[in-house]
Amino acid sequence: MNINLDIRPSSIAGQWYPGDPKRLSADVDRYIQDAKLPQLEGEVVAIVTPHAGHMYSGPVAGYAFAALKGYKPELVAVVSPMHYPYNELFLTTAHAAYETPLGIIPVDAEAVQTLDELLEKELGYGLARVRHDQEHSLEIELPFLQRVIESEFKLLPVMVRDQSREGTHNLGQCLANTLRGRNALLVASTDLSHFYPQRVANELDAEMLRCIESFEPEAVIQAEEEGRGFACGRGALAAVLWAAKDLGANKVRILRHATSGDVTGDTSQVVGYGAAVVLRQKTAARDAFIEIH
Repeated sequence: MNINLDIRPSSIAGQWYPGDPKRLSADVDRYIQDAKLPQLEGEVVAIVTPHAGHMYSGPVAGYAFAALKGYKPELVAVVSPMHYPYNELFLTTAHAAYETPLGIIPVDAEAVQTLDELLEKELGYGLARVRHDQEHSLEIELPFLQRVIESEFKLLPVMVRDQSREGTHNLGQCLANTLRGRNALLVASTDLSHFYPQRVANELDAEMLRCIESFEPEAVIQAEEEGRGFACGRGALAAVLWAAKDLGANKVRILRHATSGDVTGDTSQVVGYGAAVVLRQKTAARDAFIEIH
């Protein structure tokens, strides 16, 4: 790795996850190894995973990342919310790489430029490039990727402030066009409901997970607008679901749900976490077409 590479240093190591690489590796490996997945039929196109501190949401995130075992993508697009009050609707890093205690992940400058140009063409604005951002919801996923993906890969980081149908739909289409034809994976970073009693949170989360599993991105946006379910990264989530659809995915499976109360024992105000995988499965009609032709 070029020592002169412009690197975004970790802003959360030692706080949101361990700063010691050995402990971080051991924790992430344990979360992934402890996940008991159902049989997954089809090719993984995307995952949905939470972004709280590892001690809270790591056991749920482990289920999502366990679905990536054996995959060796050349590019991973991590799409997260942007919690800080930037004016721009879609953002990315201005740095050439991200750093965690487990090493450096280079940013795919070509993919960033392609996505920027596609958004500019569709919406009249593209990706705002920011330096030394403090956003945790994108970085929190990186150690999991570094441990589960055994090959070198580049990163397409996207942080989303737009929560609208039109904006996130356009982002999803542009993401799909950026990734089409490449050996790539999508990661949607989102937590679920925030600060409700456990019983209420479970009801709200069940509705949002139902919307995710129905594979209807618009339902994700609508559920929050109507107060039936919540996802703090709903814009990022909807965009990834739209992108996955455009890339041929046709099935979503929910893998795990839990809350912070399941970890802390305090169920008075909890945060919900969900893990899901988005798959490209062969259909009977497609199989029949292949057999005939």
